[in-house]
Amino acid sequence: MVDDTWSSALHRLWQAASRAEEVSALADDVYAPLLATPGVHLVVGTRWEDPQILRYMRALRAGSDSPVITATARSVPEAAVREPGDEPVVTRIPVAGLDDAGWPEAELLRRTPGATFVVCTFRLDHRGWASLGVGVDASADVAAVEGRLAQAVDVIVACHTGIIQRGREARRGADDALLAEASLQMDSSLDVEETLRRVARIAVPAVADGALVHLLRSEGPEFVSATHVAVQQQRALEEIGRENPWLAALLARRSEDEDTVFLSGPELDGSPFADTAEATEATEADGDGARPVAAEADRHSTVISISTLRARGRVVGSITFVYQRPEARLPGSAFLRSLATRAALSIDNALLYELRRHAVLSLQEHLLPSQLPVTDQWDLSASYEVGDPMLDVGGDFYDAVPRPDGSIALLIGDVCGRGAEAAALTGLARHTLRTLLEQGTDPGTALSRLNRALRQERASRFLTAVVATLAPQADGTALLTTCSAGHPSPLVLRSDGTVSEVLTGGLLLGVLDDVSYESHEERIGPDDTVVLFTDGLTESREAGGAFFESILPVRLAALRGFDAAHIAESLTQQAKAYRASGQDDIALLVARWTGVPPGADLLPHPLQLVRTAR
Repeated sequence: MVDDTWSSALHRLWQAASRAEEVSALADDVYAPLLATPGVHLVVGTRWEDPQILRYMRALRAGSDSPVITATARSVPEAAVREPGDEPVVTRIPVAGLDDAGWPEAELLRRTPGATFVVCTFRLDHRGWASLGVGVDASADVAAVEGRLAQAVDVIVACHTGIIQRGREARRGADDALLAEASLQMDSSLDVEETLRRVARIAVPAVADGALVHLLRSEGPEFVSATHVAVQQQRALEEIGRENPWLAALLARRSEDEDTVFLSGPELDGSPFADTAEATEATEADGDGARPVAAEADRHSTVISISTLRARGRVVGSITFVYQRPEARLPGSAFLRSLATRAALSIDNALLYELRRHAVLSLQEHLLPSQLPVTDQWDLSASYEVGDPMLDVGGDFYDAVPRPDGSIALLIGDVCGRGAEAAALTGLARHTLRTLLEQGTDPGTALSRLNRALRQERASRFLTAVVATLAPQADGTALLTTCSAGHPSPLVLRSDGTVSEVLTGGLLLGVLDDVSYESHEERIGPDDTVVLFTDGLTESREAGGAFFESILPVRLAALRGFDAAHIAESLTQQAKAYRASGQDDIALLVARWTGVPPGADLLPHPLQLVRTAR
């Protein structure tokens, strides 16, 4: 005959198990139906960690609506013999034969009118086991009671397994989300140290309580970043990362190991992470002064993991995680390997970018003059801003050349495109013009001869350039002679604050054979300033679409009275801040004519060289 009451209760129990987030939530649906079984006077369950650590005990007596719950973490050595294997075990034991040393349920059972304890012991997971038992009297159908216990335990085990599985899936989803976010965060920076700092910040507290990141240099591990959930411990962690010989030696030994290693307990003896399992007190400031607060992290034994950061076949560093949390919350080795791989690739990309950046800037420097000539007649300065985030070598160039007649020639140009070919053409153009102008060649002839050289070399790129000469005059002014080959027109900032554009024209260089270039002449007075620039300045564009060219005269006029260095740097930074789009390089060459007294000797003045601003 089917027991409809128990069958209904078992059905409700399965339904509750499918929704439960914790096994303890099933207690009411388990205890009450078992207690309603004829002959049952007490239901008691226990939860054990390891073989002998009693975590808690819960009991419900017939006629009572309130269970007795004992939360504890005490060791019961004699209970180790009760630990089950993989399969549940149902046992009948006379209450009188229960030993208090191994059976914490004994005291409760002796208070009930029963003679037998029917108990099912079963394993929940690798960390511990549990038991569910009932105290019955002689009227009980013990075989039926055993069957119900076994069925209830089946539901409990299935519920616990489902909770673990759902937890794993949730953890896997959270891990995947964290890895994706970590990749985005780390890949958004091409600065090596910033990338390493982001690795540490992303991992704490989601992955660990603390993190240390080291970069591998030729002389050994170099500390870069540390972070911890507690500010006080972060300072200590930073000192460990910088100075601790135990950690330095460990990282040096593990520099070639690919697998993540976990260290705990005796493995940390002699390290700065040892002996942190004891509960300690920290002080937290409030309005009334300092008050003690429990350091929750310190209640768990410290565990550290070390993952080698390896990318493209080489080791770039290591990341050390510090855990002060339950074992169940430690990340898996597979997750740490994946995080380390992503971090290593981001760091390696940043390192490669850094190497390329240094190489490109070094090459760019060699394409530009390291020094500009200076006398008491001219105030010269230049500015160069690399605009391409990928750092291909740009084609902008400038120079200032003293001439035999006492004048000075200013030149600026822009080769179409970027990269090695543009760099080669840049070097050819600047040095050709410089050589010709040093020999006294007039600007138009110099540009024509450069055009002829480009055509003879079958250059695949064109370029623009402008050459301006400043020749001192007996009345204290200077004759400005300008010749352009398709380049943006120079501007003149007069001493009264007005700004005018120098009239220029001419065809691009390297397009047609036998091109001639005409010159334009005008006078400039003392404290007038000539500004030559490339289109990276004028074509800097704001979000609304307007170009910096539209406001350049106003911005230049506002710089009246400043020296050449300030004008060059200020215009460069203003254009850089103005643009929301546009990545062209910006080059400026600024010359302020200081003038000479009327009737002074106009022979060439002694020259000095000053380093250009780049």
